[in-house]
Amino acid sequence: METRPSSVVPTQDNIDSAKFSENLDDFVVKFWGVRGSVPTPGKDTVRYGGNTSCIEMQISGKRLIFDGGTGMRELGKELMQEMPVEAYIFFTHYHWDHIQGFPLFTPAFTEGNCFHIYGATPPEGKSMKGHFINRVLHYNSPVPLKGIQADLRFYELQHNQKMMLHGIKIETGSLNHPNTAMGYRVTWNGRSAVYCSDTEHFPDRLDESVVNLARDADVLIYDAMYTDDEYHNPKSPKVGWGHSTWQEAIKVAKAARVKRVVIFHHEPTHSDDFLDEMAKKVKEAFPMAVMAKEGLVLPVGI
Repeated sequence: METRPSSVVPTQDNIDSAKFSENLDDFVVKFWGVRGSVPTPGKDTVRYGGNTSCIEMQISGKRLIFDGGTGMRELGKELMQEMPVEAYIFFTHYHWDHIQGFPLFTPAFTEGNCFHIYGATPPEGKSMKGHFINRVLHYNSPVPLKGIQADLRFYELQHNQKMMLHGIKIETGSLNHPNTAMGYRVTWNGRSAVYCSDTEHFPDRLDESVVNLARDADVLIYDAMYTDDEYHNPKSPKVGWGHSTWQEAIKVAKAARVKRVVIFHHEPTHSDDFLDEMAKKVKEAFPMAVMAKEGLVLPVGI
């Protein structure tokens, strides 16, 4: 089902909005969950949000969803107002913070909806459907599997694959993360948005896979969980944890000639005040950088 967003026109410095703009509905991105590792509700995370990874792209009337963290629950509440729903869901990987919202995604438990679910070919040799049921809709799910009423269709993707979806070009790339992860580049009508979460930079060079995926993109959404100081902290280093820093995000953005970079997958201990201070430094280093917030809406290519 094709949907049309409601009217709000974002500006260069104030792009936050709870709704999409009718003038920009040909390619827009909305952030439903921007936190990494674990949900962080509370008074210190109100402005940026405490839900884990979930973003949505609306492109020429089609709805693409990336990852199913706890932000997916809020997205589901909105979708229930637009029944029936057909959407395309892409998973980077299956760590808890990227899947834990799906068992609370009400549209999946509602007859008449259809979801096309994409992800990397399972490493253990199972089918994509079997892998999804075992990892996401397992016995720990608060809702029994038999409660699924929507039509779920599963598709396996390979790293470095290209595909077309209703005129939308989708490219995949490998990310440096424990048990691997998949990045996505989405291109429509000459505009591109890239989603790279979760990924860790290399100590001695830029990750060519990420730079290639992000080449000349209008928007790059990048896993910048730490600062460089946190990443290299001798008392508690984060090397090998599968995440990057905002400083590396800027390096990738410049090397790939990205127009706008979004600092994403915030560390659970980073409060709103901490992120406000980080935002000042990020903006100084890359004026077209944006800090991810729940409810943030970005037009792509404008």
